[in-house]
Amino acid sequence: MKSILVFCGSKMGNDSMYKETAYLAGKIIAEKGAELVYGGGGVGLMGVTARAALEHNGEVVGIIPDFLKDIEGINLEIKALHLVKSMHERKQKMAQMSNAVLVLPGGFGTLDELFEILTLIQLKQGSWPIGILNVGGYYDHLIAHMQQMREAGFLFIQPDKLLHISEDVEQLISFLMEQPDFVKRNLERL
Repeated sequence: MKSILVFCGSKMGNDSMYKETAYLAGKIIAEKGAELVYGGGGVGLMGVTARAALEHNGEVVGIIPDFLKDIEGINLEIKALHLVKSMHERKQKMAQMSNAVLVLPGGFGTLDELFEILTLIQLKQGSWPIGILNVGGYYDHLIAHMQQMREAGFLFIQPDKLLHISEDVEQLISFLMEQPDFVKRNLERL
């Protein structure tokens, strides 16, 4: 079964489009028969995404550090909940259990998770296809900054060879399901 790791906020954000998009992402992942792997919390966009997948008969796996379970809550309806000791262990386990990554709007934690995966790819420790959902232009500045990092000589590969960016959640999830070797093929060309 394809497992899509979703990184997103533990808050809702200030615009209802974030919540609507998170719900749609969970729904589409379930409808396409993929397993949703996420941070295990019941709050914010991550809670919305997981609930949407469950409401559409999806398989959901959560990984949460023990110290966060009272802060973020946990969803007892999910297929499996893994309690870990640290944020680092959480990221490791999520990466091990997934073969694609979907990034929705979020804060520092979401960026930390994204850049951990990108760093692992750069160090050739994995090759997950990564989709960034740039809903409402949320990630425009980040995308521009990554391009600046490349132009300044700090990245070994063009960001678009590692990331697939779209405002269309269904197109993005379809890409992740249909192009599992996207990153691997681009890394082989280096």
